[in-house]
Amino acid sequence: MIDLNGKRALVTGGSRGIGAAIALALAENGADVAFTYQNSAEKAAAVARSIEGTGHRAFAIQADSADPAAIARAVDEAVAALGGIDILVNSAAIGVAGPIADLDVDAWQAMMDVNVRAPVLFAKAVIPHLGDGGRIVSIGSGLGERVPFPGVTAYAMSKAALTAFTRGLSRELGPDGITVNLVQPGSTDTDANPANGDAADFQRGMTSLGRYGEPREVANAVVFLASPAASVITGAVLTADGGALA
Repeated sequence: MIDLNGKRALVTGGSRGIGAAIALALAENGADVAFTYQNSAEKAAAVARSIEGTGHRAFAIQADSADPAAIARAVDEAVAALGGIDILVNSAAIGVAGPIADLDVDAWQAMMDVNVRAPVLFAKAVIPHLGDGGRIVSIGSGLGERVPFPGVTAYAMSKAALTAFTRGLSRELGPDGITVNLVQPGSTDTDANPANGDAADFQRGMTSLGRYGEPREVANAVVFLASPAASVITGAVLTADGGALA
């Protein structure tokens, strides 16, 4: 049963790409949604309007996912606006490309702060507000499981960390009826990795379907895991990559 009526969701990085698709899909299935954004105020406002067009409440919260104080404030604001939180989706992420030999340590640390530390801190802040039936879903990457080409080692490492986080946290929260799961997208048509980009044909050739995924297709997987239909699924990794890992 995909029914999120009465549920309250917080989506990080919800102003564009996969995060925006998740925020809208949750609302279309009944949830009120707060989401964070860092710089894209106009895009955040557009997402909020789309959510409100479904008849549900939307709250855009400016917050830098690399800032622990901003994370705590964002959760407090979401709780105040929504009256609580039932669903957390960790979607905010950044990427650093290039070989390890040329790695900019500061850029790597910034990526780890957003891709690894932020999901932990968002979960830490949200857990006290979750009750039986609560949901935490993080967005990983197929690169966290398999690295088929060079230049993405650091990014892949950051996404691989979410698998251990998801499995371990599911053990901690299971007794309270809270599920914790991970969605691993493959090549998805976003501004960061467009389907008409220079490496797009190569990426399509890695898939069984021969195409990029759409943000909405990743969002559908998140909605399922956030819903009562997935009540017995926890500590799981759901790969939505068109068969790239097949």
